[in-house]
Amino acid sequence: MDLHTHRLNQDIALAGQLTAPDMALAAQAGFRSVVNNRPDFEAGPDQPTSAAIEAAARTAGLEYAYLPVASGFQTPEEAQAMAALMARLPKPVLAFCRSGNRSGRLYAMARALGL
Repeated sequence: MDLHTHRLNQDIALAGQLTAPDMALAAQAGFRSVVNNRPDFEAGPDQPTSAAIEAAARTAGLEYAYLPVASGFQTPEEAQAMAALMARLPKPVLAFCRSGNRSGRLYAMARALGL
């Protein structure tokens, strides 16, 4: 199985929805941290929960952060929270949401704030 990511730079890559088994693949790919930007149950009851993904991430030796944001709009406060995560989490970081787009927007906003 292959982990589909889009590398923005040496510190961060983006992905669409990840699952618990993907955490071992992320660790094998060299990521040290994962940020989940997708709210639990956004896509219904079959979507993997943050708790399940976090447990798998920790088992794989990854740091994990849950920063759920709405798909249509991210606030300056959420961008500040993302900037804080990027400052403290071991890199490289893999951030994900449904498609990777909102994680990318959030990271761009964080960079605009001086990340």
